[in-house]
Amino acid sequence: MFTAQKILGGILNVVSNIDPGQFISSNPPPARRPVVHGQAQQNENEEERQFRKVFQQLAGDDMEVSANELMNILNKIIAKHQDLKTDGFTVESCRSMVAVMDSDSSGKLGFEEFKYLWNNIKKWQGIYKTYDADRSGTIGSDELPGAFRAAGFPLNEHLFQLIIRRYSDESGNMDFDNFIGCLVRLDAMCRAFKTLDKDNSGSVKVNIKEWLQLTMYS
Repeated sequence: MFTAQKILGGILNVVSNIDPGQFISSNPPPARRPVVHGQAQQNENEEERQFRKVFQQLAGDDMEVSANELMNILNKIIAKHQDLKTDGFTVESCRSMVAVMDSDSSGKLGFEEFKYLWNNIKKWQGIYKTYDADRSGTIGSDELPGAFRAAGFPLNEHLFQLIIRRYSDESGNMDFDNFIGCLVRLDAMCRAFKTLDKDNSGSVKVNIKEWLQLTMYS
């Protein structure tokens, strides 16, 4: 018990001086609605209609993307980008991405959830390339703070060190799949916090059920 309290206390001390209001997490994806193809396409512009058509091809008959399907999609795309160093997205990292994006706990991503994730990945890919100053294909520990600030997450030094230990290699370099996986989780956790912080006080109170749901399915 003492050890657990000490560890938890250390983590809380690291994040206690962070102002959650400075984070610019993305707006959450719209709630999933029954798919009415004619109505949906009527309200969409040409780019959105083309994206829906691609999604239909990727998702298959169930019109949802599983973790395995997401892994195959992402790895096919990054294989075309030789300037991005990566070991490839694993099924475990894609399970985590699906979990934090899965607004209805279906275990898969619907159209709006997938579009939200896709747009963020495109945005973060541009940031990754910009802050890979030495064109090594990875982002070094000295380049990471600027990259995270550009993505809307100005973290303190202690939290950066935790992230580097979790997502970077032994030299402190973060490759593309870990960069995306980290930002997907960070974005989702900030959105979850803002949802729970109903009075914008900068602190939240959760019960054990809410805590386990937030931490275990992510």
